[in-house]
Amino acid sequence: MKSATREYTEVLVIAALLALFIRFFVVQAFQIPSGSMEPTLLVGDHILVNKFIYGIKVPVVNNMIIPVKSPKQFDVIVFQYPKNPSVDYIKRVIGLPFQKVQIIDKKIYINDKLLKDPFGYYSDPRIVPERRDNFGPVLVPAHQYFVMGDNRDNSYDSRFWGFVPSRCLVGEAFMIYWSWRRAGSPTLNPSTSLVRWDRFGKLLLHG
Repeated sequence: MKSATREYTEVLVIAALLALFIRFFVVQAFQIPSGSMEPTLLVGDHILVNKFIYGIKVPVVNNMIIPVKSPKQFDVIVFQYPKNPSVDYIKRVIGLPFQKVQIIDKKIYINDKLLKDPFGYYSDPRIVPERRDNFGPVLVPAHQYFVMGDNRDNSYDSRFWGFVPSRCLVGEAFMIYWSWRRAGSPTLNPSTSLVRWDRFGKLLLHG
């Protein structure tokens, strides 16, 4: 018969392996640190990301071993920042491989057609001549994606640093499971709870 200590050890090892499997291949939690995706995602939102939806990769090296599907336009994706893979970014997919992307006075055109964009938020009425409000045209390369933050006037995205290669994809964000205001952030009422109860379980809209 197995000793109680051995049984407990085996249970703990199995639980740890299962937790690692889920984190690496199925679901991972992330926290939103900036306002680039406002109003969809707020600073202090905690989200769940489906890591399986685009396929199974070998951890660390990110080689795809079992492809499942490709990102669609308007998917909210988490990815490794191409210029520094140790940093994770979250943005919305705007341009797909082989599509032409152009921005003219804040309006987005895909293959020369005006994009019906239900997610873009613009807080600055000014038109910035280059990059932010006027960009391209560019052709999205194979296996890469053009991404933008929903807070279009305040997002550091593909307009400034280029495309997201498919090897950098982490997964698709699908739900807010926890949210809180940072201490010192403005609220309508000083007595308002730092916890944003109304955001719990909120599903993220995609295309």
